[in-house]
Amino acid sequence: MTELFFSAFVTLFVVIDPPGCAPIYAGLTKGASPLQSRSMAVRAVLIASAILLVFALFGEDLLGALHIELDAFRIAGGLMLFWIAFEMVFEKRTQRREQRVEKLIATPEIADVSVFPMAMPMLAGPGAIAATMLLMNEASGLEESLVVLGALAAVMALMMAGLIAVAPLIRLLGDKVEAVITRLLGVLLAALAAQYVIDGLRGSFGLG
Repeated sequence: MTELFFSAFVTLFVVIDPPGCAPIYAGLTKGASPLQSRSMAVRAVLIASAILLVFALFGEDLLGALHIELDAFRIAGGLMLFWIAFEMVFEKRTQRREQRVEKLIATPEIADVSVFPMAMPMLAGPGAIAATMLLMNEASGLEESLVVLGALAAVMALMMAGLIAVAPLIRLLGDKVEAVITRLLGVLLAALAAQYVIDGLRGSFGLG
C-alpha cells in the first residue's frame, strides 16, 4: 500500500503541479489583501478537490455510459499527460499560464479567481482529471481506492498550503530553482505518461 500511495502521490503531484501553480496564483492575487488571498486559495482547492472527487468516484461509470473502453482512455490520458510533460520541460505550460494571468490582471472587474482559472482549469484540468480516473480505475478494491483518494487529499493539502504561503515560497525558491523543478517534474511525468500508453496498447491488442 505504501508503494501505491507513493506512486499515486507522485503522479498527482506532478500533474497538478503545486510548485508551478503557486507563482501563478501570486500574480493573480497581487492586488488582494492577505485575507482575500487566503480565502480564494481555500475556495479554489476545495472546488478543485470536489471536481476531482466526482471524476474519481464516477469516472468509470461515465466511460461505460459513453461506451469508451478503459484501455482507450489509458492511451488518450497518457498522450494528454505526455503533452503536459512536454510543455513543462520546454516551459510552454508556464508561458500559457503567465499569459492567462496578464489577461486577468488587465481586466480589473474579475476579482475572484478561485473558480476560474484556479480551480478549473489550473488545478482540476484535463490532465488531473485523466490521471485521477486512471489511478482509481487501476486500484483494486476499496482499500486501494482509499489509498489513491488519500494521495489526492495529500496533494491538495500541499496545494492549499503552497497557495496560502505563496509569497515567502517564491522568495525562498526563486525563478531559476522553480524552472529546474518544473523541468524535472516534466521528465518524470513523461515517463509516467509513456507507461499509461504502453499499458493501454497491451490491453487493446492483448499483449500483456
